[in-house]
Amino acid sequence: MIQGFKDFIMRGNVIELAVAVVIGTAFTALVTAVVEGIVNPLIAAIGGAPNLAETWTVPLGSGADAPVLAIGAVVGAILNFLVIAAVVYFLIVLPMNTLAKRRKAGVEPEPPAPAEDVLLLTEIRDLLARRADV
Repeated sequence: MIQGFKDFIMRGNVIELAVAVVIGTAFTALVTAVVEGIVNPLIAAIGGAPNLAETWTVPLGSGADAPVLAIGAVVGAILNFLVIAAVVYFLIVLPMNTLAKRRKAGVEPEPPAPAEDVLLLTEIRDLLARRADV
């Protein structure tokens, strides 16, 4: 039972997935810092609020405890997602697709081998041709 679990963990795909999760988490933290530290303040400055979460808000009632729609926070999350998606696409997906196309263009598939009956008929034809020449 433990050996099976060890074999499962030591497979290449699981290790690669673990590395991808760790790198993805670190990358997300980096992009979040850039968006929250640079992009959001610039947009908030245009909107006249200290941060993007407070830029576009819609109160749903009156009073201090009234719920508020934080449209600016949603815009910030969308910006964060778009930056991550663009970086992943341009730094990972696009180069991998280009590499796959180059590999595919360089390797030509072998033509299919003729069927056994075709080989036998070819051999018979060649034997008949030799017999006719004699």
